[in-house]
Amino acid sequence: MRETVMQYLNAFAIGGLICSAGQVLIDKTKLTPARILVLFVSMGVVLTALGVYQGIVDVGGAGATIPLTGFGYSLAKGAFRDVDKYGLLGAFTGGIRATAAGVAAAVFFSYLAAVAFKPRAKS
Repeated sequence: MRETVMQYLNAFAIGGLICSAGQVLIDKTKLTPARILVLFVSMGVVLTALGVYQGIVDVGGAGATIPLTGFGYSLAKGAFRDVDKYGLLGAFTGGIRATAAGVAAAVFFSYLAAVAFKPRAKS
């Protein structure tokens, strides 16, 4: 029971730190949300390549894998796995293979939300 509570607290803390960093970038810089998105995904890839992000995932669990940096982590991890399995071609296919289910789910649930509600442009 105590271990489960600590996992929740660690996930909350790590995820909160990542999201807080994003909010600071939005509030204190002139970076657009799109550039921050690319920065976070790229940071996840670089930190995974350096072997740092796995330690963050081990401590933070879902708090580290759900934010955008976690998407970069999944891309890099899939690419590394498929390079070992298929060679150089795996560098191009591994990230797609590793993240396909999450991307498909995002598209599907976004479509459902668009059907259920009336989306319109901000004015």
